[in-house]
Amino acid sequence: MRIGIQGKAVLYGCLLALGLMSTGAYSAEKYPTRPVRLLVPYAPGGATDITARNLAEGLTKAWGQQVIVDNRAGASGNIALELAARATPDGYTMFVGNVSTNAINETTFKSLKIKPSRDLTGVTNLIQLPHLWVVSTAVPVSNLKELVQYAKKPGTRMNYASAGVGSYPHLDAARFLKAAGIEMTHVPYKGGAGQMIPAIMGNEVQFMFINLASSLPNIRTGRIKPLAITTPERHPELPNVLTTAESGFPGMGTNAWNGLFAPAGIPKPLLNRIHADVVKVMESPAMRESLSKVFMAVVVNKSPAEYQQFVLGEIKSWGKVVIDNNITVE
Repeated sequence: MRIGIQGKAVLYGCLLALGLMSTGAYSAEKYPTRPVRLLVPYAPGGATDITARNLAEGLTKAWGQQVIVDNRAGASGNIALELAARATPDGYTMFVGNVSTNAINETTFKSLKIKPSRDLTGVTNLIQLPHLWVVSTAVPVSNLKELVQYAKKPGTRMNYASAGVGSYPHLDAARFLKAAGIEMTHVPYKGGAGQMIPAIMGNEVQFMFINLASSLPNIRTGRIKPLAITTPERHPELPNVLTTAESGFPGMGTNAWNGLFAPAGIPKPLLNRIHADVVKVMESPAMRESLSKVFMAVVVNKSPAEYQQFVLGEIKSWGKVVIDNNITVE
């Protein structure tokens, strides 16, 4: 049987597609055959870094290949974000991001050279981290309702701290102030919690939104006063601290998340293979126990598609907050 030129082209296309499919499946089956790099957008020691190092240790054991954490701090996470977006989509370079890098920065930073929603694809969420609304011990309030009443008194002036312009502690605080109908002066700290905590203990600032792990030691010693926590129920470490819902502000304040991302264009069989392995590592009893010690809860997704939809929803939601509060960084 003779096949014309057009028929040959169709046949060649089908064979090529089958070849690519088998190559993708083969790559996913054999992966990894060399060390894997996890890009982290911050310096060592923070929540994102801790998450990445725990994941790297678990995957190294599971894969029999070294998984290396590569800290590339700077530009509010955008240096590592751009490196990850431009990496070859072969599974050997991935990115441990969070609500700031992968949901907020896309709208906030006009100079961002890539687009996270286009140039990265979500593998799975990894953890959630409870946060608190706290005040200086000099502020005579014990919950959010009392804070609002105090801030509205004539002559009251208050400052609030954040981890930088456009960070989620900044946006969460701005959103809360708007909902409560009060005003405070924003004081950003590039050093994050390491600078914010001394500032509130010294009454340089009076109010801030911060994660539980960073603030708990100073809460226990009475140097910082907690007002509310973002968890659905009261936290066992702070049983007398109201939730935001109990305080009259349901849904206010982020339970910050960290997730794993790969460069866009990664073959689907490989993406699914990585997802399955990461979820298995994260859901192990040893991992849950290790992360619970620093107040991180393991929260993973059923599929990469489910996580990607979550991230796109976060981008849309935070984009509205950024626009409504007129927050941009050139």
